[in-house]
Amino acid sequence: MSARTLAGLLRVRTVVLVLSFLMALIPLAHKFPAIGALPRIGPFNAEPFRASVLVFCALIVIIDASLGRKWADRGRLQWAGYGIDALLFAVIAYASWRFYVDVTAMHTAIMFFEPYQAWTVFFVCLALLFLTYRIWGAPLAIVGLIALAYFMWQFRDTIVDSLTENMWMALDDGILGNIADIVLSTVFPFIILGAMLEGTGAGMSLIRVSFHAMRRFRGGPAHAAVLASGLFGTVSGSSVANVVGTGVITIPLIKQRGFSSNFAGGVEATASTGGQIMPPIMGAAALVMADFIGLSYIYVIVAAIVPAVFYYLALFTAIVFESRRLGIEASETVADELKVSRQDYINLALIGIPILTVIVTLIRGASPAGAALFALAVLIVISFINPDIRRNPFKLVIGFAEGGLTFARLFIAVCTISIVVGALSSTGLPTELALSLNKISGGSILITLLLAAGASILLGMGMPTLPAYLTIIVIMGSTMRTLGLEPLTAHMFVFYFGVASSITPPVALTAYAAAAISGGRPIQTGVAAVRIGLIIFALPFFWAYNPMMLIVPQTGVPFQMVEFLFILVRLVAMTYLLASGTSRFDARPLHPAESAGRVVLGLLMIVPSPLVWGSALIAMVALAILQRRRPAIAA
Repeated sequence: MSARTLAGLLRVRTVVLVLSFLMALIPLAHKFPAIGALPRIGPFNAEPFRASVLVFCALIVIIDASLGRKWADRGRLQWAGYGIDALLFAVIAYASWRFYVDVTAMHTAIMFFEPYQAWTVFFVCLALLFLTYRIWGAPLAIVGLIALAYFMWQFRDTIVDSLTENMWMALDDGILGNIADIVLSTVFPFIILGAMLEGTGAGMSLIRVSFHAMRRFRGGPAHAAVLASGLFGTVSGSSVANVVGTGVITIPLIKQRGFSSNFAGGVEATASTGGQIMPPIMGAAALVMADFIGLSYIYVIVAAIVPAVFYYLALFTAIVFESRRLGIEASETVADELKVSRQDYINLALIGIPILTVIVTLIRGASPAGAALFALAVLIVISFINPDIRRNPFKLVIGFAEGGLTFARLFIAVCTISIVVGALSSTGLPTELALSLNKISGGSILITLLLAAGASILLGMGMPTLPAYLTIIVIMGSTMRTLGLEPLTAHMFVFYFGVASSITPPVALTAYAAAAISGGRPIQTGVAAVRIGLIIFALPFFWAYNPMMLIVPQTGVPFQMVEFLFILVRLVAMTYLLASGTSRFDARPLHPAESAGRVVLGLLMIVPSPLVWGSALIAMVALAILQRRRPAIAA
């Protein structure tokens, strides 16, 4: 890359970050309360607020995706591309202006829609789908295009009124409707908080402390990767970003300990994926879930605790068995750059205090957005305990701008999902599909859950978790509820499989990102990730049949301590059986039939019948005793 090209890229990056910073101020001002004598700026009216954010987001992603990536190109093709980008922005800007004008007019007079309005909506839908394709790839854009085509076919006789009203003018299910409002009002502050937490520089300190804590374990770096990625992931909320942020350090060290490239990438992919299910911040989908259900976010956090703990326990256990299988011994040798200093422990406060602030403010009755804003204010103040921030406070500004860029990309995807939701809600397809699925499943909750799981994984391949979750819950949610699942149970089920799709081949984005670092093969890394994190596919079925696992009363089951303790015993047994079965090792190598038998016994722990899971528990104990009849390998 020439110096001229590099300078051009840096200039483009600066423009993008400046625009991202300015855009991020709009929703922040919308939510931030008055302080002292300073007057409150927001909240703004829905029409100008949502429209202006869309214009800013479109401008940011167009500059970032076009100018930033094609600066070195020359010739007519480059300028043709710039022309298309300018046209895309012009369409979105004009449509956003019409949204403000026309929706405002609807509040004061009855409007009769004109053909030019329908054409405006049609072209803005195509522009958003094209931008989604450029940012997020084909899967989400194809789903949005199919939904738009189905909508237009269903309303072909009244297309002017139907397209204009349902897709654009409606402030409930339109492109700038409820979903966009939830993301702006609730998710945005957490995205900024996550970016700022990364920008404070505590991530590297977290990795060093994790390696120090796990230095006496056989799996050493692999265990440290699980610990660091789990804690870092709940802050970032993005599995791919987590892999990139921590994997460049952890994966080479895992390989140095003696693990294969595929396994090293699989460990980092599964650990990073789990960050989206780890309370208290989790991913954007969990925040949207709370709004969709009409439930306080604190209940979602509590419900997610037990599944998240056992997910990471399963990862630790899988690493233990893999270490035994490979004969890897513990080593306390630590590279110089990973040696822990006093400042590293101090820097952990940059993660711990904001997270604690979120929890405390939520318990005291604050909204999720309010909790994130309080934590953001606290973080800015305490960030100066890090000498790097004191030397260069501008890093906080960069972190804030990076959060704005992340949100701009997400908001374009959310607009595409709003096209899907608008099409489905106005055509009544989810209700028809629910009736059809009830006939296909014969009222079987297992078949319905399997269909929902398969659809979540299929649609989640190549998609961010939030769009995958929203698409499936709109389609399958009513069916799952008619079969007796409470809203929280059903939404958590879909959410988990949306998260799991990022490590599921053939389109396992998180595993592929890890493979690029580890040097392993992408598909084999994805397979290794599924093997290591197999429990993420079993946990949703466990709470679907045993809702008390989620603890909170919104599952429709009263909490009973004795039964809950039995659930924990079954979860421990399932974790042990699945981890040893998929690793094909315990105290000694396992026969393939014994490995398969352990996996089956682990899945039987899901069945709520004491006769079934009790028998499986006895069989597990018998297998463990037989294992110890031969000389065991040292733990």
